[in-house]
Amino acid sequence: MGMFAWIMMGLAVWHFTVFLPDREWGGIVGAFLGALIGSALFGFIISGFTVPGQEDTHLLTALEGIPGAVIGIGIMYAIGISRGSGDEPVAEPST
Repeated sequence: MGMFAWIMMGLAVWHFTVFLPDREWGGIVGAFLGALIGSALFGFIISGFTVPGQEDTHLLTALEGIPGAVIGIGIMYAIGISRGSGDEPVAEPST
């Protein structure tokens, strides 16, 4: 149940990437994967490499996924910038 809470929080944080320039590695899908993997991995680490069950899952369990999602999106953004993602000029349609 804790893993579900972490992933749902990662999904919620991912929705805010629409306010960032699209420079993530893999675009919006890369940011999505970074948020989900980051939130699940961070929550797993912070809870002592165990997944809390239904009785141990509380609101704070879900909030543990926020830093991981931000870190995951940040890593995907840094990879995208280093690879030059989003720097290509947009072709103007010729008339």
